Amino acid sequence: MPLIRAGAGEAAAPAADHAADRAALVAALEGGSAGERLHAARALAVLPGALAPLSAALQMEAEPAVREVIFTALARLACEEAADALLPLLRAEEAGLRNGALAALAAMPARLPARLPALLADPDPDIRLLACELARALPAPEATTLLCAAVERESEPNVCAAALDVLTDLGGPQALPVLERAARRFDATPFLRFAFEVAIGRIRASTAIDP
Repeated sequence: MPLIRAGAGEAAAPAADHAADRAALVAALEGGSAGERLHAARALAVLPGALAPLSAALQMEAEPAVREVIFTALARLACEEAADALLPLLRAEEAGLRNGALAALAAMPARLPARLPALLADPDPDIRLLACELARALPAPEATTLLCAAVERESEPNVCAAALDVLTDLGGPQALPVLERAARRFDATPFLRFAFEVAIGRIRASTAIDP
């Protein structure tokens, strides 16, 4: 009588079951009720290979609770693919998608240095403004270097103000010559002249008290 290896049949069954479960979750995420989509997003978030269906769902998902689960899952993955999936949403017309993508990207600072230079030089000033806020998630020296380079070439007052807001909190003494030069360029813009004065004053004061 031939021997039957124990467990041979059982090993294949769970794998097939997992694949079926995953397919059912993806189907629910794509076309279920709001409650079913929420359950599917939570369940998929802990499964391997979830990045593609979760990213695709963001393009059409309107329920804030489901979006939040997906954004949180992508932020936890914090991989190159997750960051690349989030970047296009910075251009979304809907504020909820833009803000969710911004928060998720800020939660993966290791993925930002490779992407921020292009974002800070983007033709769209709204993207450059969001990039300034993302720079806040970086260590202070890195943020200072990137934002100083951006301020040197920036012509849009609102973007410059966003960069100054971050530099006021994080900027080191190496930012002072850049800010002083840029302040002269924007001398005719009162609100921005004041922002430069605040940033320069704060950095000088911080430098003076540093050991």
